[in-house]
Parts: sequence; C-alpha cells; structure tokens
Amino acid sequence: MTNPAIAANGLRKSYGDKTVLDGVDLAVPEGSVFSLLGPNGAGKTTAVKILSTLVTADAGDIRVGGHDLAADPQAVRAAIGVTGQFSAVDGLITGEENMLLMADLHHLPRGEGRRVAAGLLERFGLTEAARKPASTYSGGMKRRLDIAMTLVGGPRIIFLDEPTTGLDPRSRHTMWQVVRDLVSDGVTVFLTTQYLEEADELADRIAVLDGGRIAAEGTADELKRLVPGGHVRLRFTDPAAYRSAAGALREATGDDAALALQIPGDGGQRALRSLLDRLDAAGVEADELTVHTPDLDDVFFALTGTATVPAQDNRPKEARR
Repeated sequence: MTNPAIAANGLRKSYGDKTVLDGVDLAVPEGSVFSLLGPNGAGKTTAVKILSTLVTADAGDIRVGGHDLAADPQAVRAAIGVTGQFSAVDGLITGEENMLLMADLHHLPRGEGRRVAAGLLERFGLTEAARKPASTYSGGMKRRLDIAMTLVGGPRIIFLDEPTTGLDPRSRHTMWQVVRDLVSDGVTVFLTTQYLEEADELADRIAVLDGGRIAAEGTADELKRLVPGGHVRLRFTDPAAYRSAAGALREATGDDAALALQIPGDGGQRALRSLLDRLDAAGVEADELTVHTPDLDDVFFALTGTATVPAQDNRPKEARR
C-alpha cells in the first residue's frame, strides 16, 4: 500500500495496570472506509482518541495524513475531523449557528464561513431546519448536523466513532449514504461500530479488535472465509421425499422432526447446481431451500467469543439476505 491515510505500528496504551491497546498495527488506504470492530471495552474508542490526537499513546509509530502524530500533532489536527459517540451539537442554538460557530473556530472569513455553512446544510438536507433550535432536531438530524460541523474545515480524514448508535433503521441508512458520498469525494473514513451489518455495508477493510490486539483484518468476504459453517438446508413436507433425499445425500445431517436436511457447502452456483442435479436424479424435489453462508456475526463470535447482533433486525440470518 502506498501513502496510507492512516498508519500505526506497535500502538500501545495502558491505564494503570489495564492494557487497552497491546501492539496494534493499522494501515488505512486513502479514500476508503476502514471499520474497527470489537466488543465493548475492546479499545476502539481509545484507538480513535489516540489517532485523532486526543490521547497520547504509550508507544507506537503513528502517521495520519502523512504527518507524524508525535512530532506534528497540529498538522494532524488540521487534516482530520472527528465525530464522537456523543454529539457535539449545541441544542441551545440553531443548526445554522452551530455551523457558523465551527466556521469561526476554523478561522474562516465571515463570508466564506456563511457560504460553507449554507452548502453543508443543503448537502445534509438541513436547510429548512437551519434556523430552528438544534434541540428540536431528531436523532438522525442531529447526527447529520454533527457530521456537517465536522466537515466545515474540509478534512480529508474523518473519524466516526459509533455514529449510528441509537438511531432508527431509516436514519441509519441515511447515515450510510452520507458515508458513501464522503468516500466518493475522496475522503477517508475511519469507522468504529458495534453494528456488524454496518461494517459489512460500508467498509472496504475491517479489523476485529479483541483484548487490545487485532484478531483479524481483511475485507468482509476475506473475514467470512475464516469461519466454517456454510451449508444448504432442504426442508420437505413429504416424509417419503425426505427419506429419499437423505438416501441420495449421504453427507447430509438430518432433522427427522423437521423433515430437514443440512448439507455442508459454500452455497456457490456450481455447488447448488450439483446438489439439485443429485436431487433430480433421485426423483426428489425439496419444498424449501435456504443457503447459509457465514456472516460477520459468525466471524465476530468466532474471533471474540461475543455475539453481537443489531437489535433492530431480529430476523434469521437467511431472511436478511
């Protein structure tokens, strides 16, 4: 990888006798979404605070936006924007006033500040609400305003620390589109999230942090291939058809009560065609066929021993596909 937007080698941080980050290595390509996953207390927020100059690392070589974080933290701050878990929006003033306050903090001339603020409010669909107190905004509107405020200084690297926590599904999907639009403009997004579906939807690369170390890193598909368990499930309503299929598919695991067979496999087109051909040869037709491939839930559980499933989606994994 040439000129990564963020590069960290041997990142370490402890609080007293508790080691939070224990030799973490990260490399984030420019113009991409990099997602850091991990259970509560894994060190995700600490990593963001260190990379964004809010907390000092105990050890590690860190470069952000091409700048050495230890030697030139001010240059790093000029290159980044940060949206934390808790909104920086001031509810006592309007959305427009929040934006203009950020423009003042970035020392933008008055005219330029108003132009930038107006453009970002329009981009994030907040123009109509711009002169209303931010306390009247919905959770999704506040998060959009929060990110708009982050963009006032034109950062090329943005840290989003669990940006959709507490949002309803519609607002979450709106935020996903915001992130995609940022990346299409060449911005690099460093995303921490507990929503595995979110990482699967957005991230070009994902790292799983557990116990202060990177347990695995790769694309979503690469991580899914680390976990066995893919299978095809066939269900029958006719007991005779079920028995015939079980005889033809010796490798299948049967559930006599449910009249269902589970066949190991990746669910690929070639494997499915072979399976259906074998059923045809046996003169059997399944009433229901479902394919299960390992998803990030399975990866997360396998790597951390913790199951994390978005509370907003309680459907079976097969139904979410």
